[in-house]
Amino acid sequence: MYYGNIKKYDIADGEGVRVTLFVSGCRNHCPGCFQKETWDFLFGKEFTDDTINEILEAMNHDYIDGLTLLGGEPFEEENQPEILKLLRRVKEVYPDKNVWAYTGYILDKDILGNGRKHTEYTDEILSMIDILVDGPFIEDLKNISLAFRGSENQRVINLKETLKTGNTILYIK
Repeated sequence: MYYGNIKKYDIADGEGVRVTLFVSGCRNHCPGCFQKETWDFLFGKEFTDDTINEILEAMNHDYIDGLTLLGGEPFEEENQPEILKLLRRVKEVYPDKNVWAYTGYILDKDILGNGRKHTEYTDEILSMIDILVDGPFIEDLKNISLAFRGSENQRVINLKETLKTGNTILYIK
């Protein structure tokens, strides 16, 4: 896996101050995407154990609320093994910090169960994510006043409650 950027003080991609990893590789190619360069699976730098350590070090402050994953696309099959490795370490070191993830795929259609992006890693990845913002960016539905999402079709999902109940529970700020 490659990544395009690590933001160590992000206040736009989830609640509070966050460390944000922009993974590389995305097949959605949403028109109007703000990160087109991350569509390329080889964009940026190679994700290594040193990258994980850099993220963990950046999270080692009381004012950091958690980690956000976006891209590119964290749920592309090629990215899931390294995403899982990262989340295992984050939860081991910082069990009380939360994890947000953004995906252009739809949770119940593409990621859960027999969805086209479901792999042997997906369920464990989902178990470590607190909030999932799902759905493709749709330029005609763009709304800059929305919290934590770019277009009106996207959902901010309380993933813990959704997985527990089996019903999609939206996150209410």
